Amino acid sequence: MRAHRRTHRRSVRVEYLLPDNAESAGRARKLTTAFLARSRPRMARVDAGQIDDATLIVSELVANATLHGRGSCRLRLQVSDERVTVEVYDDNPAPPRVRPLTDGGESGRGLAMVRCLAQRFDVAPVRGGGKMVRAVLAL
Repeated sequence: MRAHRRTHRRSVRVEYLLPDNAESAGRARKLTTAFLARSRPRMARVDAGQIDDATLIVSELVANATLHGRGSCRLRLQVSDERVTVEVYDDNPAPPRVRPLTDGGESGRGLAMVRCLAQRFDVAPVRGGGKMVRAVLAL
């Protein structure tokens, strides 16, 4: 008989419901910074650069969700010893498009930045309609 040893990963998660308006991205930035800057005993600390990267990702994803979604969006943040996970849910089932960067373009850079900052970036449909956009940052 073999003994199986389970490793319990410590993690903390929070979720926010944000209204469908232009101020939601700013509110999401503040909530993200406050959540990630909190001290957590026995867990890896999220440094200032990682908080900045996560905050930029949250801002871009929430701005896209409120601009292209069909209503409010949900922001879920999770911190573990190894990573910060950002998930944004909206009601629009269409996947976001990463557009090519141009010199004269005034928009369309957000998802390209998110993909550069994140260790992993993916989009998945949500049961009942809509989608989830996830970005994972390594600590």
